[in-house]
Amino acid sequence: MYVFATGAGWRGWMTRRESMRVNLLWNAILPALTFFKGYTPMSMLGMGEDLPYGVYKQWRQWCKYPHYFFDDPIVSEKMQEKFAQIKVPIVAANAVDDLWALPKSRDAFMQGYTNADLTLLDIPLTASLPKIGHMGYFRASAQPLWENVLSWIETTMTPPLAVTLP
Repeated sequence: MYVFATGAGWRGWMTRRESMRVNLLWNAILPALTFFKGYTPMSMLGMGEDLPYGVYKQWRQWCKYPHYFFDDPIVSEKMQEKFAQIKVPIVAANAVDDLWALPKSRDAFMQGYTNADLTLLDIPLTASLPKIGHMGYFRASAQPLWENVLSWIETTMTPPLAVTLP
């Protein structure tokens, strides 16, 4: 498994400035927009897909914990059991300029994969990748990242066994 921008979402992992912005977003902007729209209009803010209210509420709750849902007393034990069952190789790549999922936030979340072979990758700013942020992995300018991902998949993952049918 190869993942980008994974993090716990906790404001304590963010820079002070970003933490203040996220606090405003969680506690003023999104509640007001959600109240008026009846759903959370993430696309209106250029932040991905719209979310049903219940999904937003749960996400917001889990982001209050340093280790996301692994710290939630209601689901922590079950999540730890489920994540411990994952035993595939995982690369968790985070850009150093991702203000929402800095490498330390990623590290806090990835601790939940207790039985997986983890590779934690910090993506630095370079001339070929000058800015990534939280959502830049999926832009055309991030193509060099995808070449690395495809190479990793080709060398790490084994193809399924061929089955001959009668």
